[in-house]
Amino acid sequence: MSASNAAPPSMSPLPRRIDAVPQRSPAAAGRSALAALIRRDLTVLRKNFGEFVGRTVMQPFLLVFVFLYVFPLIGQGVGSAGGKAGESTFATILVPGVVSVAIMFQGIQSVAIQMSQEFGFTREIEDRVQAPCPIWLVAVARVLSGAVQGLISAAIVLPIAAVVHAPGVEPQLNIHWWIVLTLIPLSCIAMTSLGLLLGTTFEPRNIGVMFGFVVLPLVFLGGTYYQWTQLSLVEVGGFHWLQVLVLINPLIYISEGMRAGFTDVSHMSLYIVYPVLVGFCVLFLSLGLRNFRRRVLS
Repeated sequence: MSASNAAPPSMSPLPRRIDAVPQRSPAAAGRSALAALIRRDLTVLRKNFGEFVGRTVMQPFLLVFVFLYVFPLIGQGVGSAGGKAGESTFATILVPGVVSVAIMFQGIQSVAIQMSQEFGFTREIEDRVQAPCPIWLVAVARVLSGAVQGLISAAIVLPIAAVVHAPGVEPQLNIHWWIVLTLIPLSCIAMTSLGLLLGTTFEPRNIGVMFGFVVLPLVFLGGTYYQWTQLSLVEVGGFHWLQVLVLINPLIYISEGMRAGFTDVSHMSLYIVYPVLVGFCVLFLSLGLRNFRRRVLS
């Protein structure tokens, strides 16, 4: 057989090296998505920080300006029956209440109002739920980013509430750091969890109803202007009905905890404040996540 008729040698393809692509676990992917969602919210916050500060400061500033500065100067100070001492006592009670209200409003504004808008006609929430993570993690990211905003609000409002007062009307503050550093984060999470529940319950057109029938009662029955221990004076037939009624209000526990953290006045026992706030966190978050999933999948 001639060389020209010889069969060509078999040419087998060269083996190609296939590098194994490391696969992330679902938990790792979820953590990455959660961190990205929180960074997104905080980036938006940074770009609109001036608006955030103005929104945060306005209501607490007006409260302390009117009650602790204007009223004493015109002789109409709350607690003025006890003179300057009575006005100072009221200032001591009011400052922690103002911080509590700031945390509550921030939780509702940063979560409830935003969530209600995203579930509106534009359905902006659909952009978020496309993240590579479980649906519930998208809601948790909003709760955590709102809690960070609540922490910033507390840090901004406390100095303002402490320094805005008439001459001679000074709040007697004594900061107990272990309470402050544990209670404020817990309070922020409780209020943003409440914001998640409200934002997934109320339609955008019913935001006014939410403020009228939920937010205002929370504020006025939440111990902002008074101590829970003093409500024992409100009674009918020996039954301290108001002191018992306000126990369903989560804000009363935050206000009383803030008084324990910032002052030495009488307050509700911390053995009650902490467990109840944890319970409210679990309740609000579980109901909010359930509503969130239903709204997304509807």
